[in-house]
Formats: sequence, structure tokens, C-alpha cells
Amino acid sequence: MKKLTNALPLILSFTVLLSFFSAVGFINVANAVSKADILYLETGAHPLKEEIKPKEKEKAETPKEEASSQSSSVAASTTTKDAVGKIHEQFLSPYSQQLNYNGIYIKNSTGLSVNIKNELNQTLSIKIKKTKEPEVLIVHTHATESYMSEDRAYYTASDKPRSDSDEKNVIKVGEVLATTLKKGGVSVLHDKTHHDSPSYNQSYSRAKSTINEYLKKYPSIKIVVDLHRDAIAMSGNDKCKPTKTINGKKAAQVMLVVGSETGTVTGFPNWKQNFRLALRFQQTMEVMYPGLARAMTFCSRKYNMNLTNGSMLLEVGTEANTLEEACYSAELAGNALLSVLNTLK
Repeated sequence: MKKLTNALPLILSFTVLLSFFSAVGFINVANAVSKADILYLETGAHPLKEEIKPKEKEKAETPKEEASSQSSSVAASTTTKDAVGKIHEQFLSPYSQQLNYNGIYIKNSTGLSVNIKNELNQTLSIKIKKTKEPEVLIVHTHATESYMSEDRAYYTASDKPRSDSDEKNVIKVGEVLATTLKKGGVSVLHDKTHHDSPSYNQSYSRAKSTINEYLKKYPSIKIVVDLHRDAIAMSGNDKCKPTKTINGKKAAQVMLVVGSETGTVTGFPNWKQNFRLALRFQQTMEVMYPGLARAMTFCSRKYNMNLTNGSMLLEVGTEANTLEEACYSAELAGNALLSVLNTLK
């Protein structure tokens, strides 16, 4: 008993040190906050409940003094002397979600009780005819979101999270998705409008106008994919890079964000059609490429998904992933989406 009493100060000191190192990020670097977990509304409010209070996101409106440097995105660096933060590469497993069924894993913040099996068994109103008329529209509400130019364990001030160059931002990734679908016989329109430039504010409103213009001009459009790039902040200045090796090649993990008419959201009566399509897409990705998709984010928001019965928001990688990894993921996700579309006849 005396020996235990003498050891107590040492034990308490170790506990304090452990808590300190954990708090500053030396332990449990897996604690991460996703942009999609706290997607910003046009007003800057957080649409989803935060699990961990994040640092200020890059998704906030860009200060004027930084606007001129946006086009110099993702400059390469080969030394660590200019590093401002680490990049933690890891697999973000979807498999711990309580809401799951047969390869589908959902992070549910809506408050709804969801029966995935029943929703999967419902008939979709969408029919794909594979005609010359466009049936899939790909847009980018935040088109200037970009990636790392090379694979490394740190980033510098030169590695900008946005770029006006369509060879470096999500438009390049959208082009891969479009090409993949076209190869499968699906007619695709890929809009390359920078809805978030020069101002990030009102991006969704501008994207809504673009989508509605296409829907009016081409009534044949059945599916609208709003393709984004995620951002996950970690302890300090560190960033998370979610990857999964598929067929011997590293892919950026992807994530579906699905809205619903729940909570204070109104004017979204068709949300279940979108949800059912997303469930099939999520399940098909898991069957074809296990681990490619992170858990689906199911939330009480619209994000322009109320405009069609086949709308979806797809996040491909984060700003810490390379463009090459993101393009590979777009190809894989495109193959899975093509497989789903082939069933909608």
C-alpha cells in the first residue's frame, strides 16, 4: 500500500502529460472535422452539428488581399523548411456507423428513423434511355476547389486550396467523371462555370440558376451531380488525406451528401427519390470498390437537390489529396454510377 501511495504522484503526472499531448494533437490525430460535416450555408452558419469544434475553415469567404493569389494554386515543393502543417494520410472507415445495411453506411443527422432495406426496394422514377439528348448534368457549385500537385506528408503556404485553373481544380475531376459516363454510352453535359468566383458567397444561388437553365433547355436531363472537393482540418494546422488503395493504386476517398425535408427545411418533397438513388450508388461503390466511399452524410438541407429527382452532391477527396488521386476516384465512382444507371431502364 505504501508503494502504491508513493507512486501516485508519478501516475498523476503521467495522466496530465497524456491529456496534454492528446489535446495538442500528438495523440489521436484521427480526430478530424470534415467540411461536409459542417458544410457552410450561404450565411456562414453550420448546417450540421459539430462533433469537435474546428478551426476556421478555408471555406469562409476569402479575404481581398488573398484573392489575387488564388490562381497560383498548389505549387510544388520538395523541402520541409517551408512546411506550415502536416498531412496525415489515413483510411476513414465508414464501417462503424450505427445506421447501416448491406454495404451502406450512413451518418444520419436528420433525426429520422430510416429503414434502408425498405428504401432500396422502392421503385425510382428515373429512367435512363441512353439517347443523344443529355441525361446527366455535372456542375460545380465550388468549382475552384483544388488539390495538392504532389504526394507528400506536409503542405506549404504555396499549396493553395483553390485555383482558377480548370487543369488543377474540381472541374478536371468532373471531366474524368463525364468521360467515364460517356464511354458507357450515357450522354453528359459538364458545366464549367466558376460559381464561387470571384466571391464564395451565394455560390449555391448562382449554381441553382445554372442548373435551372439546363433543365429548361434539356428536359431530357435526369441526373444532376454537384461535384465538390472536401476539406478536413485536424489538430493545429494539420490536414487529413483520406485514401484507399484500389487495384494497386491510391484513390482519394469520396463521400455522398444527401439532403432531406426535415427539421426546418421545406419545399423539398422529392427528397426520397434522391435518397434512394444515393443509396444504390453508395452500395454499388462498396460492392465494386470496397472502402472507396466514406459514410454517406444524410442531413437536413437542400443544396439544390430539390431541383430534380436525381440530384446528388459528391465530395471527391480533400485539399490534402493529389489531383491524380482525385481523378482516379472520379473514374471509379463513374464506373459505379454507370452500373447504377444501367439498371434504370
